[in-house]
Amino acid sequence: MSDHRPESRATRRDFIAGSASLAGGLALASAIVVRPSRATPESMAAAIKEVVGEAPVRKGKVKIDVPPLVENGNAVPLTISVESPMTAADHVKSIHLFNQKNPQPNVIDVHLGPRAGRAQFSTRIKLAAAQTIVAVAALSDGSFWSGDADVIVTIAACVEDLQ
Repeated sequence: MSDHRPESRATRRDFIAGSASLAGGLALASAIVVRPSRATPESMAAAIKEVVGEAPVRKGKVKIDVPPLVENGNAVPLTISVESPMTAADHVKSIHLFNQKNPQPNVIDVHLGPRAGRAQFSTRIKLAAAQTIVAVAALSDGSFWSGDADVIVTIAACVEDLQ
Protein backbone atom coordinates (compact mmCIF):
# COMPACT_ATOMS: atom_id res chain seq x y z
CA MET A 1 0.00 0.00 0.00
CA SER A 2 1.43 3.35 -0.93
CA ASP A 3 1.38 6.38 1.30
CA HIS A 4 -0.29 9.34 -0.47
CA ARG A 5 -0.07 12.06 2.11
CA PRO A 6 -1.00 15.50 0.73
CA GLU A 7 1.56 17.13 3.03
CA SER A 8 4.53 15.42 1.34
CA ARG A 9 3.42 16.42 -2.19
CA ALA A 10 2.80 20.03 -1.16
CA THR A 11 6.22 20.19 0.46
CA ARG A 12 7.90 18.82 -2.66
CA ARG A 13 6.04 21.31 -4.87
CA ASP A 14 6.89 24.17 -2.53
CA PHE A 15 10.55 23.13 -2.64
CA ILE A 16 10.60 22.99 -6.46
CA ALA A 17 8.75 26.29 -6.83
CA GLY A 18 11.02 27.95 -4.25
CA SER A 19 14.14 26.60 -5.97
CA ALA A 20 12.95 27.90 -9.35
CA SER A 21 12.19 31.31 -7.86
CA LEU A 22 15.60 31.45 -6.20
CA ALA A 23 17.38 30.43 -9.42
CA GLY A 24 15.46 33.05 -11.40
CA GLY A 25 16.24 35.72 -8.82
CA LEU A 26 19.95 34.87 -8.85
CA ALA A 27 20.02 34.97 -12.66
CA LEU A 28 18.33 38.38 -12.65
CA ALA A 29 20.66 39.73 -9.96
CA SER A 30 23.73 38.59 -11.90
CA ALA A 31 22.46 40.35 -15.06
CA ILE A 32 22.19 43.74 -13.34
CA VAL A 33 25.24 45.91 -13.93
CA VAL A 34 25.68 49.00 -11.81
CA ARG A 35 27.22 51.91 -13.71
CA PRO A 36 27.73 55.53 -12.79
CA SER A 37 24.83 57.70 -13.91
CA ARG A 38 26.97 60.07 -15.93
CA ALA A 39 30.36 60.42 -17.48
CA THR A 40 33.05 62.62 -16.01
CA PRO A 41 36.11 64.25 -17.57
CA GLU A 42 38.11 61.36 -16.10
CA SER A 43 35.86 58.70 -17.63
CA MET A 44 36.02 60.54 -20.95
CA ALA A 45 39.84 60.48 -20.77
CA ALA A 46 39.72 56.74 -19.98
CA ALA A 47 37.38 56.12 -22.95
CA ILE A 48 39.75 58.02 -25.26
CA LYS A 49 42.68 55.96 -23.93
CA GLU A 50 40.75 52.76 -24.78
CA VAL A 51 40.66 53.92 -28.41
CA VAL A 52 44.19 55.32 -28.79
CA GLY A 53 46.12 53.20 -26.28
CA GLU A 54 49.45 54.81 -25.49
CA ALA A 55 49.67 56.70 -28.82
CA PRO A 56 49.87 60.49 -28.61
CA VAL A 57 46.83 62.47 -29.69
CA ARG A 58 47.64 65.71 -31.53
CA LYS A 59 45.28 68.65 -31.75
CA GLY A 60 44.27 69.67 -35.24
CA LYS A 61 42.84 68.24 -38.48
CA VAL A 62 39.50 67.50 -36.72
CA LYS A 63 36.67 70.02 -36.78
CA ILE A 64 33.42 69.77 -34.83
CA ASP A 65 30.70 72.00 -36.22
CA VAL A 66 28.11 72.31 -33.44
CA PRO A 67 26.06 75.26 -32.20
CA PRO A 68 27.78 76.75 -29.13
CA LEU A 69 24.40 77.33 -27.45
CA VAL A 70 21.50 74.87 -27.80
CA GLU A 71 18.11 75.27 -26.21
CA ASN A 72 17.23 71.58 -26.02
CA GLY A 73 19.83 68.86 -25.42
CA ASN A 74 17.61 66.08 -26.81
CA ALA A 75 18.74 66.47 -30.44
CA VAL A 76 21.91 68.51 -30.86
CA PRO A 77 23.02 68.64 -34.53
CA LEU A 78 26.70 68.31 -35.27
CA THR A 79 29.06 67.63 -38.13
CA ILE A 80 32.55 66.23 -37.69
CA SER A 81 35.08 66.56 -40.49
CA VAL A 82 38.75 65.61 -40.74
CA GLU A 83 41.33 67.05 -43.14
CA SER A 84 42.44 64.13 -45.29
CA PRO A 85 42.97 63.40 -49.00
CA MET A 86 41.14 60.07 -48.46
CA THR A 87 43.45 58.12 -50.77
CA ALA A 88 44.42 54.48 -50.34
CA ALA A 89 47.75 55.57 -48.85
CA ASP A 90 46.44 58.43 -46.69
CA HIS A 91 42.94 58.26 -45.23
CA VAL A 92 40.90 58.43 -42.04
CA LYS A 93 40.14 54.98 -40.63
CA SER A 94 37.76 56.04 -37.88
CA ILE A 95 36.29 58.99 -36.00
CA HIS A 96 35.25 58.69 -32.34
CA LEU A 97 33.10 61.19 -30.44
CA PHE A 98 33.33 61.57 -26.66
CA ASN A 99 31.58 63.72 -24.05
CA GLN A 100 32.07 64.70 -20.42
CA LYS A 101 28.64 64.57 -18.81
CA ASN A 102 26.33 62.11 -20.55
CA PRO A 103 25.69 58.68 -18.99
CA GLN A 104 28.24 57.11 -21.37
CA PRO A 105 31.44 58.94 -22.41
CA ASN A 106 31.79 57.28 -25.86
CA VAL A 107 28.96 58.64 -28.02
CA ILE A 108 29.69 57.19 -31.46
CA ASP A 109 32.39 55.41 -33.48
CA VAL A 110 32.36 55.86 -37.26
CA HIS A 111 34.61 53.68 -39.43
CA LEU A 112 35.68 54.95 -42.84
CA GLY A 113 37.88 53.93 -45.74
CA PRO A 114 39.41 55.66 -48.76
CA ARG A 115 36.24 55.07 -50.80
CA ALA A 116 34.28 57.36 -48.46
CA GLY A 117 35.60 60.30 -50.48
CA ARG A 118 35.36 62.69 -47.53
CA ALA A 119 36.12 62.16 -43.87
CA GLN A 120 32.91 63.72 -42.64
CA PHE A 121 29.60 62.76 -41.04
CA SER A 122 26.62 64.52 -39.53
CA THR A 123 24.33 63.33 -36.77
CA ARG A 124 22.29 64.44 -33.79
CA ILE A 125 23.19 63.54 -30.23
CA LYS A 126 21.75 64.04 -26.76
CA LEU A 127 23.69 66.23 -24.37
CA ALA A 128 23.04 66.17 -20.65
CA ALA A 129 24.38 69.62 -19.79
CA ALA A 130 26.88 72.28 -20.80
CA GLN A 131 30.09 70.40 -21.59
CA THR A 132 33.04 69.86 -23.87
CA ILE A 133 32.77 67.25 -26.60
CA VAL A 134 35.88 65.75 -28.19
CA ALA A 135 36.34 63.99 -31.53
CA VAL A 136 39.36 61.79 -32.16
CA ALA A 137 40.31 60.60 -35.65
CA ALA A 138 42.51 57.58 -36.34
CA LEU A 139 44.46 57.96 -39.57
CA SER A 140 45.85 55.20 -41.78
CA ASP A 141 49.43 56.12 -40.79
CA GLY A 142 48.64 55.23 -37.16
CA SER A 143 48.41 58.81 -35.92
CA PHE A 144 45.54 60.23 -33.87
CA TRP A 145 44.21 63.78 -34.18
CA SER A 146 41.57 65.55 -32.15
CA GLY A 147 39.29 68.54 -32.01
CA ASP A 148 36.91 69.76 -29.35
CA ALA A 149 33.96 72.08 -28.89
CA ASP A 150 32.21 73.59 -25.90
CA VAL A 151 28.42 73.43 -25.93
CA ILE A 152 26.04 75.19 -23.55
CA VAL A 153 22.72 73.37 -23.12
CA THR A 154 19.79 75.24 -21.56
CA ILE A 155 17.34 72.28 -21.32
CA ALA A 156 19.28 69.11 -20.58
CA ALA A 157 18.72 65.63 -21.97
CA CYS A 158 19.98 62.47 -20.24
CA VAL A 159 18.91 63.82 -16.87
CA GLU A 160 19.40 60.60 -14.88
CA ASP A 161 20.75 61.85 -11.54
CA LEU A 162 22.44 65.06 -12.70
CA GLN A 163 23.69 67.33 -9.94
